[in-house]
Amino acid sequence: MNSIIGKKLGMTRIFDESGKDRPVTVIAAGPCTVSQVKTEERDGYQAVQLAFGERKASSTNKPLLGHFQKAGIKPARVIKEFRTTADHKPGDVISVDIFAVGDSVKVKGVSKGRGFTGVMKRHGFHGGRASHGKSNQLRAGGSVGASSDPSRVFPGKRMPGQSGNVRRSVTNLKVVKVDPEKNQLFVLGAVPGPRNGTVYLTKQS
Repeated sequence: MNSIIGKKLGMTRIFDESGKDRPVTVIAAGPCTVSQVKTEERDGYQAVQLAFGERKASSTNKPLLGHFQKAGIKPARVIKEFRTTADHKPGDVISVDIFAVGDSVKVKGVSKGRGFTGVMKRHGFHGGRASHGKSNQLRAGGSVGASSDPSRVFPGKRMPGQSGNVRRSVTNLKVVKVDPEKNQLFVLGAVPGPRNGTVYLTKQS
């Protein structure tokens, strides 16, 4: 198994052998429990479904509760399916020790939601000049039209709107430290999402 579900704890820094400080993201990776195994004969493809986190049985709907009971595990907060040919059975535990220092991982997560934002925050526009009578157009996007021909705004125009809260993937993040006792993984650089956000890690070859 080369994938796991985790929770982003935040960022800090550690010092390498040469004494340089490196920005790292701390991820609580696992432990995850196998809740279902998909096979080529029964489902048409091979995959393993992992369950992560804790959830009260009283807060779990009946279909999910039956799903967890069939696997013989406790209700979980997050379930995610990973394509793999690894041989597992329901109830197996996947922990952070599947990773080693020096591994490259791909991290998927949902970026921070910024709400409805203007063009300066959303797209990095520099804004209008603060002189020659410009009093209320400092952060405006400027003209968006294209004269009487074609008399419309082209699709894809960079304008104000919803910013963030989208799925993002960051590849080739290097593992710099593994702490099996605390189930923590330290990866070099930033990963998508806020603190305590759910992330999905996959080892890259």
